[in-house]
Amino acid sequence: MSTIPISRFPVPELAELPDDIRQNILAVQEKAGFVPNVFLALAHRPAEFRAFFAYHDALMVKETGSLTKADREMIVTATSAKNGCLYCVVAHGALLRIYSKNTLVADQVAVNHLKADITPRQRAMLDFAVKVCLNSQQVDDEDYALLHGHGFDDEDIWDIAAITAFFGLSNRIANVTAMRPNDEFFLMGRVPRQ
Repeated sequence: MSTIPISRFPVPELAELPDDIRQNILAVQEKAGFVPNVFLALAHRPAEFRAFFAYHDALMVKETGSLTKADREMIVTATSAKNGCLYCVVAHGALLRIYSKNTLVADQVAVNHLKADITPRQRAMLDFAVKVCLNSQQVDDEDYALLHGHGFDDEDIWDIAAITAFFGLSNRIANVTAMRPNDEFFLMGRVPRQ
């Protein structure tokens, strides 16, 4: 395990946290087997922690729309790579490998989604997400028409844009705080779980 700090900012002890945040972190630890560093780093500011994870869950843990969990993680991985966010590429790349049951796709979309082994629908989704990430002022009716042609409705398009925008915020916080990905993420979805 790394001894390098997980954030440039103070990381509170679990026992020092408000009860709701501590319970949230313990629930994640029970499910994952470890505490992702993002939870500990963001606990530095409890009100922002609550707002961040409420919006995260509204976007990423929903059962409506045509985006799968793998699609959502693919958007995060591709756009986080464009923003140079090591934490999010590694952490969400791990989730993408797990949800897609594909050990190669996360690395492919992080490096260059245009050469990744993905469907034309996923490519259209990522083309749009990358445009939102880098040039949102250029989004126009043609983008909507192209996505509609791949079976996305307007609510799906909102989801693609909102996930991209939310993780733009996340990427910048992770970069500014020098947030380190947990060592556990690097092998997740690459080797069978023990």
